Amino acid sequence: MSIPDRNFFEKPHRRLNILTNEWLQVSPHRTQRPWQGKEEKTSADDRPEYVPDCYLCPGNERVSGAVNPDYNSTFAFDNDFGALLPDSPEDELNENNLLIGRSEKGICRVICFSPQHNLTLPEMTHAQIEEVVDLWVKEYKQLGDLPWVNYVQIFENKGEIMGCSNPHPHGQIWAQESVPEEPLKELKQQQIYYQNNKRTLLGDYLELELAKEERIVAKNDHFVVLVPFWAFWPYETLVVSRRPFARFTDMTPDEKEGLADIIKKITVKYDNLFNISFPYSAGFHPAPTDGKPHPEWHFHMHFYPPLLRSATIKKFSVGYEMLGNEQRDITAEYAAEILRGLPNVHYKLQ
Repeated sequence: MSIPDRNFFEKPHRRLNILTNEWLQVSPHRTQRPWQGKEEKTSADDRPEYVPDCYLCPGNERVSGAVNPDYNSTFAFDNDFGALLPDSPEDELNENNLLIGRSEKGICRVICFSPQHNLTLPEMTHAQIEEVVDLWVKEYKQLGDLPWVNYVQIFENKGEIMGCSNPHPHGQIWAQESVPEEPLKELKQQQIYYQNNKRTLLGDYLELELAKEERIVAKNDHFVVLVPFWAFWPYETLVVSRRPFARFTDMTPDEKEGLADIIKKITVKYDNLFNISFPYSAGFHPAPTDGKPHPEWHFHMHFYPPLLRSATIKKFSVGYEMLGNEQRDITAEYAAEILRGLPNVHYKLQ
């Protein structure tokens, strides 16, 4: 085991993402550079509880002509403009092993977290978030049980800066034939580790992080939030289950409650970071639904927020990141310290 001097983390260095086997460049000294670049505008958070022309509010008509029910909790429906279609014909393209393509079937669903247009997950009660968790479990099982669906990707884009087309609290599900590239990378790495150690990769990683504590942000009896050692986004976090399990459907009732609690904790901390409704892309990586047991898989969730220095300055993935290597300025340890110190009470209620 090699443990470098603490100065190692204060100088330019590389870190390995053990989930994807990809390297990250860290340049802590760049936090001192002046900023004269683009600054984002913050949106006024003055939305009403109901918006007559919102296609996600209860009772409203969508572009497709379908009318939402007067739901009072959660609501899920097939995306009217899904990126994947369940009736795509099977076809392949291969010209000289240079032009290669394949058709892809899938189902895209929209998940409304609440009937209230002006809520977000950190502003919802624990009980309301538990209802969202229950819906995620239900959708994962129903879609994953389809014989041709091999992966169910559940995610949320929050905020205009993340390209969210509607501020009504909602997320998405894409269920498809193939295992997408990011979970596929994680599948390979977890399989290799499990074959060599007979334990899950994230289980051993979590044990190490809990012993060190410097990258831990929040925890409860069933889940831990940490800034991963290899984090790319400034305040990126990873939610890991304490007990190694693979699927949404493997969760006990207490773990479902624990997942709702930990989501509340981290999203409230995010909102408190810059006192805004904090934007992010977030999503779960459960095991594939390909009928295999997947003892190597350890259930987890990623939060990828873009903001860097303030509510108006975001990190861009350009230049070196696109052509060379992922790179970040502030260290994972610094980000965890900042997030850990934030209150668990939502800023609007203080």
